[in-house]
Amino acid sequence: MTTDQIRLQTIGADGAPPVVFLHGLMGRGKNFLTIAKGLEPEFRSVLVDLPNHGSSSWTETFDYAEITDAVATALRHELQVPFHLVGHSMGGKIAMLLALRHPELIDRLVIVDIAPADSSRTGSEFEHLLGSLRALDLDTIASRADADAALAEPIPNSTVRGFLMQNLRREADGFTWEPNLALLYASLPKIAEFPDQSGATFNGPTLWIAGGRSEYVTDEVVPVMRSLFPNVRKSTVKQAGHWVHSQRPEEFLGLLRAFLPQPA
Repeated sequence: MTTDQIRLQTIGADGAPPVVFLHGLMGRGKNFLTIAKGLEPEFRSVLVDLPNHGSSSWTETFDYAEITDAVATALRHELQVPFHLVGHSMGGKIAMLLALRHPELIDRLVIVDIAPADSSRTGSEFEHLLGSLRALDLDTIASRADADAALAEPIPNSTVRGFLMQNLRREADGFTWEPNLALLYASLPKIAEFPDQSGATFNGPTLWIAGGRSEYVTDEVVPVMRSLFPNVRKSTVKQAGHWVHSQRPEEFLGLLRAFLPQPA
């Protein structure tokens, strides 16, 4: 995978310090658009479409190390370093690996509602969600309203359904899923894992944001997090679930602004 196969969208002035955002499973860079605009004019945000998502290229297999290194190469090529890095869920695992494998690239690190541990128990909902998308017969869909109606029974939560349907793309001969849905579904066990990083550390300032109504960050994973990121500080947004940045954007933005160093 080459650097031009990973889509980067920049929000803000060229001279401002960069903050890079990595989205979660079935997301895309623009999921952080509201937060990016809220960081202007002090910061320039870089919204990444991770491989197999959005407008970025697909891979033949899902491998955290390979994806992390490809993202690191793309960012090193495009940005002044070090930069600040924010990652949510699957993107948070990639962000943690990037900081551990390429610490020279990162100034401050923000990890959102995920831990450096196996998340298969809490993330089991994605097997149902992605399975529901795969089961949808796109040949019978004439409009986005048709797709929404067909998914209403298996995915009754309209917010979650809308989040997933952002990935539905209309082409000349009908609809298709923009992400690499087949690979992502087959790779759910790998996506839930976190590669062994024994002996590695990132000593830079790290903010660990958890959703108070989410089960992805538990007390038992705190020692592992602190062993990898000794300079970590944990904050919980009590009224948020897993998608902290979209459910409580003002609180999330406040935490970012308090954590990131203000430009001179």
